[in-house]
Amino acid sequence: MGGISPAVHEAAPGAGPDRRGAVVAALMLAMALSALDSTIVSTAVPQIVGDLGGFSLFSWLFSGYLLAVTVTLPVYGKLSDTFGRKPVLVVGASLFLLGSLLCALAWNMGALIAFRILQGLGGGALQGTVQTLAADLYPLEERPRIQARLSTVWAVSAIAGPGLGGVLAAYADWRWIFLINLPVGALALWLIVRHLHEPARESPSGMRARVDWAGALAVFACGGVLLTALVQGGVAWPWLSAPSLGLFGAGLALLAAVVVIERRAAEPIIPGWVWRRRVIAAVNLALGALGVLMVAPTVFLPTYAQSVLSLAPVAAGFVLSVWTLSWPVSAALSQHVYRRIGFRNTAMLGIGAASMILFAFPFLPYPGEAWQPTLLMLLLGAALGLFQLPLIVGVQSTVGWSERGTATASVLFCRQTGQTIGAAAFGAIANGVLAARLGGTGDPATGDLDSVTRALDAGTAGESVRRAIADAVHAVYLGAAAAAALAFLVLLVVAPRKFPVRAD
Repeated sequence: MGGISPAVHEAAPGAGPDRRGAVVAALMLAMALSALDSTIVSTAVPQIVGDLGGFSLFSWLFSGYLLAVTVTLPVYGKLSDTFGRKPVLVVGASLFLLGSLLCALAWNMGALIAFRILQGLGGGALQGTVQTLAADLYPLEERPRIQARLSTVWAVSAIAGPGLGGVLAAYADWRWIFLINLPVGALALWLIVRHLHEPARESPSGMRARVDWAGALAVFACGGVLLTALVQGGVAWPWLSAPSLGLFGAGLALLAAVVVIERRAAEPIIPGWVWRRRVIAAVNLALGALGVLMVAPTVFLPTYAQSVLSLAPVAAGFVLSVWTLSWPVSAALSQHVYRRIGFRNTAMLGIGAASMILFAFPFLPYPGEAWQPTLLMLLLGAALGLFQLPLIVGVQSTVGWSERGTATASVLFCRQTGQTIGAAAFGAIANGVLAARLGGTGDPATGDLDSVTRALDAGTAGESVRRAIADAVHAVYLGAAAAAALAFLVLLVVAPRKFPVRAD
């Protein structure tokens, strides 16, 4: 097989053939919960704020959840390698369901944000362990099939989430957005408990497994502080203000503490081999760049579609959602490519095409037609499906069971962190372009994204604002194209031409 070199054999654990279908159904339900939760809440924000108040804090409904998911990914990955996937998934699903129930019972915005963070603590286990179990259950030849199913669930959930959230908020109550998780999650939990049976495993030394709780706490604290600085910088306070500088300083000090603790730990949460192995290091960096570039369409394209193309919110959502149609299809077909040319070359083909597509966006005519960005998004989804899945399958296939959870969590952690960095960087770029274009024009917008959005909603934005938004989004897409080019360069220089696949 071109670009894939077989190595050692290790038997895959998990469910037997008669139980595998039930376990896969549970994984798909868990993936649906995780994917829905990131989109279903957004359309109900007006109803939530109207009921609970706390408008100044509502952004933490999303930021708090994202932070909790991101910082727990490496911890859950290591725990699943130590104690097995089943206990980690059961604990994670239970935390997620408890958080959902408490969110539905929240009495004010502060309580809702706290319970969303609890949801995120469980969501980190769902995201990482589902992807790891999918690799455990299937040999290399069949992994694209299960990954394509999970990608399809993610795509359908991403499309259905905003609509479902709007319907529940309008015709029932916003609390049902969280209550709906309970029967779905309970079914997934029951299927896992009943049908997933992992063989007993002992540590190679025969000693009882030890957990690096000091490292877990340090990773959690370091990630939380640094990600909070990135999420809130330039939004809640200026980048060069005392809170921002203080958080970054504390984050760097905690990062140094993480390095010291992990070097001394017998079983570190983030082992050094994650970055010493060329395959994993290259994929971590490449998927970090993927997280950065994904911010451009997901955050800025809807505003572009409504303000520049004058589309209604539903139509603007469709322009964005088409990439979730082509992404899973391309991912499912990618196996036919990487079996011929290898994981690295397939991913380079996908990200190279994505870079050119993103670079083409600023050259769309102004104001243009809706089909033009829609076509680009359709092509972008196909390119990224060809990029992401071969890298995830490739990394999972180079490690054995005892390292797969850590390896999978590391790439997902880097992708999530990339999204946080991308949101901060592209927000600064967009605001800078808007300020430069609107300075001294006398327009009601004052030159930042929030004020421009308010002017658009109020119908007071003029042609200068629309052109400024187009320029700002074009600049963001150029930044996304640069991130894609960086991912291509990383794979070219760092990743080996052949991944050392373990035969299983």
